[in-house]
Amino acid sequence: MNYPKEAISMTSAWVEGDTRAKQWLLDHNYEELVQLKDAASRHPKAFEFLLVKKFLVLAAFVNAVWDDKKAFKLLMDQKAFQWAAMANYINGDDNALLFLKKNKLEHYAELAHKIKTKIQREGDEGTNFFSSGPFRVEK
Repeated sequence: MNYPKEAISMTSAWVEGDTRAKQWLLDHNYEELVQLKDAASRHPKAFEFLLVKKFLVLAAFVNAVWDDKKAFKLLMDQKAFQWAAMANYINGDDNALLFLKKNKLEHYAELAHKIKTKIQREGDEGTNFFSSGPFRVEK
């Protein structure tokens, strides 16, 4: 599915925590893009929303981000090339970023970069010596 540039830009802002962007997305009936933020971080309820409401391209994108080859194939079969390129970029393929820019989809490239940064930050938050090894510090 192709979204208007403004909706993707608002999703980028929401991924960074801008609550005004979230409200804009909700006001313009883009709840699926609101849910995308948490789905990309492996929150099951957000992912379930995408599936139940039949936003299969977004659900496939989320799975493709986590290296699901069948999900990536679904994106290609559905001709959701921008979402496939975003997943590839998040997984380290710089050529995918070039594809987005060459096709004037910089707003999708920006969203992919912000999702990638969010995922990396969340991974880093979980890596400290107090939560590894045989002894764990309980919070």
